[in-house]
Parts: sequence; C-alpha cells; structure tokens
Amino acid sequence: MKKRNLILTAALFAMTASLAACGGQKPATTQPAAATAAETKGGDQKEEPKEDQKPEETAAASAEKTRYEKILESGVLKVGTEGTYKPFTYHDDNNELCGYDVEAARAIGEKMGVKTEFSEITWEGLLTSLDTGTVDLVLNQVGVTDERKAKYDFSAPYLYSYIALITKTDNNDITDWDSANGKKTSLNVSSNYALIAEKYNMDITASDTFSKDIELLLAGRTDCVINNTIAFNDFLTQKPDTPIKIAAVLEQADTVAVPIPQGNDDLVEAVNKAVAELKADGTLTELSNKYLGKDFSKELTLEEIQQ
Repeated sequence: MKKRNLILTAALFAMTASLAACGGQKPATTQPAAATAAETKGGDQKEEPKEDQKPEETAAASAEKTRYEKILESGVLKVGTEGTYKPFTYHDDNNELCGYDVEAARAIGEKMGVKTEFSEITWEGLLTSLDTGTVDLVLNQVGVTDERKAKYDFSAPYLYSYIALITKTDNNDITDWDSANGKKTSLNVSSNYALIAEKYNMDITASDTFSKDIELLLAGRTDCVINNTIAFNDFLTQKPDTPIKIAAVLEQADTVAVPIPQGNDDLVEAVNKAVAELKADGTLTELSNKYLGKDFSKELTLEEIQQ
C-alpha cells in the first residue's frame, strides 16, 4: 500500500507540475501574438492603402501635366512630317531627312532645350496623329484656314507661301484664275489647294504628290496644277527642260504655321517664342535661302516673288 500510495502521490505531483507549466506558458504565447496582431493592424495595415494608391496618384499626376510639360520632362519633341514633299520635307542623297520644315522643327526643339524626333506620316494622317498625341507638333506646310482654326491654335507663321496656277508652256487659254474656271486639275483633296479648285469649279483628280500633278498635266489629262511658287521653282531646278509655266499667282500669302490642339496655351507660347527667336537671329532666313532660294520667312510683294 505504501508503495502504491507513493506511486499515486508521484503521479499526482507530475500532473500538477504539468498543469502549472501549461498555465505559465499561456501568457508567454498569447501576449506576443496579440501584440503582433495589434502592431499589424495599427501599422502595416494602415500603410497598405498608401501603397495601393501610389500608382493611381502617379497616373493622376501624369494626366494633369500639359503636353508642353511632358515634352520638357521627356526631353523629346515628337514632330510629324511627310518626308516626301521637297524642298520642305524629304530625304537627301544619303537618305537623311531634311528640308525647310524639317530643319525649322529641329531649330524649334533646340530653342525649347529638347531633342527633336520625327515620325514620317502621310498627309492624310498628320493631323490625326496630332489629335491622338502620337506626335507633339506637325511641321509640313500646314496652311492656316478657318476650318482648321476651329479645332487648332496656330503658332506665329514660320513661312509665307504664294499659291500659283501652273499650266503647260503652250497653253494660252488659261491666263488667270477666272479663265481656269471649270478646268481639270489634280491635287491632294485634303490640301488648301482643293478649296481654291472648288472655288473655281474645277474638275479634280486626286493625287498625292506635286510630281504626279505635273505628270498628269504633261500627259494632257489635266489642264492646270495648283501649288505654291516654291515647289514650282524647285521642280524646274531639278528638271529645267520641263515645259511648264506660272499663269497666275494669288496675291494673298498662304500663311504656314504650326497647328497645336486647343487647350495647350503654354505650348503655343513656347513655339511662338522659338519662332520669334529664329526670325530675329536669322535662322529662318538662312534656311529659306538654303532650301527655297528666297527668304519666304517674311511676306513678299509680287515683284519680289517674280524676281
């Protein structure tokens, strides 16, 4: 019995010690766990929404920036141009993009303190690329019209173009604009020249290039061509034996400027400042003389045009 009682007493002592040990461990495990949960709730979980909001805040801040601010931030001015309209925008013998409009665009970028990059786009797609933001500016002999002014703001003019009525040398029927009424012509139907052709009720054949217009004229498929005096002179410089002449010139200059989507006043101001500086320091005069043979960066009289 004594032995049995001793065994029972030892068993009871062991159970008591075990329960005491379990009771002592409870605060040690429960309290740190509770503290960790409290720290998570009061610390990390409060920070998580901030982490989630950061991309949205960044996107919102970016969306609020103007087109001009984005240009300065990226350090790149994206310009749309055709690259097929000599002497304004074309490729030289080394396949380098050049021309009056191309170099004027580079000079504007330099005045802004950014690099200029070009996207070569067909005429029909140029203004659309401006609308979508694919390019920041378009420099491609874009004339200022009432229709375009309803959608775009325009910079100060960087060129004054004079529109000519061109015929074959032996054509004595067309001597002025009125005598071209109802005649056949070819041109880019989305150009300024189409408005003039419509004014004189001309029968229009769609064409993409001035070279194609002259080809159709010489083939007898059209009676006249409407384009500017600069393109005419450049064509004859390249092909002096071509039997074409200027029958008439519109006295009012066709103002060429940079179209900018409305609502970008800071970009308009920046481009205007650049154009003014390029006129003042003689850059535009130099470029015009280089590519166009005359200073068309300013308005000219008919006598000066014909010289």
